[in-house]
Amino acid sequence: MKRRPSAPPSFFASEAAGLAWLAEPGTVRVPRVLAVGPTSITLERIDTGAPSDRGADDLGRGLAELHASGASGFGAPWPGFIGPLPMDNEPGPDWTTFYAERRVLPFLRQARDLGAVDPGQAAAIEGMIGRFDTLAGTSAGEGPSRIHGDLWSGNVVWDGKGLAWLIDPAAHGGHRETDLAMLDLFGLPKLDRVLAAYDETRPLADGWRARVGLHQLHPLLVHAVLFGPSYGARAAEVAHRALR
Repeated sequence: MKRRPSAPPSFFASEAAGLAWLAEPGTVRVPRVLAVGPTSITLERIDTGAPSDRGADDLGRGLAELHASGASGFGAPWPGFIGPLPMDNEPGPDWTTFYAERRVLPFLRQARDLGAVDPGQAAAIEGMIGRFDTLAGTSAGEGPSRIHGDLWSGNVVWDGKGLAWLIDPAAHGGHRETDLAMLDLFGLPKLDRVLAAYDETRPLADGWRARVGLHQLHPLLVHAVLFGPSYGARAAEVAHRALR
């Protein structure tokens, strides 16, 4: 059971909706929701263990199939949260517009207001935002994928059989490379195996490795809002590399 007495309205209901949506295609493991209320959620227990090669391969294939199951558009019909922060899930007309207006710009503004991003860093990030269409290349034309949305390594739980379960989603229709870039951001055990199995199941668009920074810009700004200027500096460095 997770409790948050001061949870915003729909906080746990949104988590439950996201878990159910990720479970729907039957391609990845997510815990069943046993109960949900305004201040708590109770989930199926996962007895934890160490990652295995089989589990990494299975996760890569499962993610590829999850993403391929698609979404009705970019966004989601439930309120969005990433960690404790609200996130706008209103639909966008295409991925680059959605990513700029619903993901990057709101957290850039918050980080700037908190002093976690200075004016020069903000200008570099805004310059990168203006080049999203170019940086995304042909991958911008991919349709909406069913993504976890906050898939850093801490939200992948390995069970006693070495198999992966996904928890704490910020689930929405987005770009499939976002989940993979998040796995890379703080390092996932056996990530090379996960990526190889993914690419074998559903090949990634050419140049996807060069776009990892593009997809990491949003979570770095989220971390800047939550944890301060060191993450703002990392986001600005991503922007400087892109502009070079």
